[in-house]
Amino acid sequence: MKISIIGTGYVGLVTGACLAEKGHQVTCVDINPDRVAALNRAEAPIYEAGLEDLLRKHVGKGLSATTDLASAVLNTELTLIAVGTPFNGKEIDLTAVLGATKQIGAALRQKAAYHLVVVKSTVVPGTTDQHVLPALEVSSGKKAGADFGVGMNPEFLSEGEAVNDFLFPDRIVLGGIDQRSTDVLAELYQPFPADVPRLRTNTRTAEMIKYASNSLLATLISFTNELANLGSALGDIDTTEVMRGVHLSMYFRSRNKEGLPPITSFLKAGCGFGGSCLPKDVSALISHGHKAASSMRLLESVVRINEEQPKRTVALLRKHWASLKGIRVAVLGLSFKPETSDVRESPAFPILRELLDAGAVVKAFDPVAKHEAQKAFPEPKVNYCDSLDAALTDIDAVIVVTPWKEFHDVPALIAAKQPKVVFVDGRRAYDKQSVANYEGIGL
Repeated sequence: MKISIIGTGYVGLVTGACLAEKGHQVTCVDINPDRVAALNRAEAPIYEAGLEDLLRKHVGKGLSATTDLASAVLNTELTLIAVGTPFNGKEIDLTAVLGATKQIGAALRQKAAYHLVVVKSTVVPGTTDQHVLPALEVSSGKKAGADFGVGMNPEFLSEGEAVNDFLFPDRIVLGGIDQRSTDVLAELYQPFPADVPRLRTNTRTAEMIKYASNSLLATLISFTNELANLGSALGDIDTTEVMRGVHLSMYFRSRNKEGLPPITSFLKAGCGFGGSCLPKDVSALISHGHKAASSMRLLESVVRINEEQPKRTVALLRKHWASLKGIRVAVLGLSFKPETSDVRESPAFPILRELLDAGAVVKAFDPVAKHEAQKAFPEPKVNYCDSLDAALTDIDAVIVVTPWKEFHDVPALIAAKQPKVVFVDGRRAYDKQSVANYEGIGL
């Protein structure tokens, strides 16, 4: 199929590159000419494992980029809207979605052939029916269903693993306003393995599936952290071992399979969740529920617990010093998770702020996210290091926020330092016996 994708952020660009890998002809559209030029040189504007390889393989063949939205729509059969939907504290901002929608509709006014417009952006339930569809009809002068189709196809990409998640999905949700819309959308995913579960549904249900999925993951994280905080208060309880006991339940594993399912990775104690999805989506769903006079007390608690975790992480240092004033602390990991440069809502930043407010002398290091972190947290009092060695030089304590594989040997690297360095494992990613002064969430 010939596909156009509006927006070249994480979702749009990964989607475009992966659909090209599956044999589709893909045109990516962005308003930024510099970004478009870079993409046409096969240069990835974001760090995502495997993405640059796909760009080098397909740019100039099945993948191209342009600023000309109208031309892209006119020369394709299906358009995916993959622009950002930031949350402003009260509601998601649909400015980019509706701006793209109106331009798509204007292009459809010039097109005789049937065209499917699909919302890929994460939007609250009702957005596609109540906002996107009417805007398309007004700007095109045509009728949805008769002249063009409308669909909703949520993404389930985990940053750092997005390429693999797209190429090898665990599910495909096909939302549409009618049978024809979902049929065309199903054709888009025809090259994917037949055994991947496909769910056909309406657009509102498809929108809710995305929010339900992310809200569940966030709830699992905060549930575990609440237990971890209680375990710490009671004493002599290791929440990591508690959750290992929970993971052994048949609810989480099969007698016929080795290892544990991926869902258990969200049932681990830590310094809190971040990223561009979980915090935004949970907050947006809470707000959307309030507008519908439906209280979202469970999710409100999930957010509150998560907001408290960075402070609890820094509090582990206070077990060793009555005051953190002048204490030299290295914070390792600035992206919200490994294998991505995305620092949005990273717990590293409230941890940095908490340390600075306490008078600590702070340095920080991340293998790929240094420059993104400096833009998001341009605090002159933080010494952003260029290497792990520099970060571990002349310190009293270290906090691992993001367990990059590059940090695997940190316990060994600080073992010989005198006086002993306090090691705070913000993700419970290390053996608690690996270093003398070990501190971990939920221990």
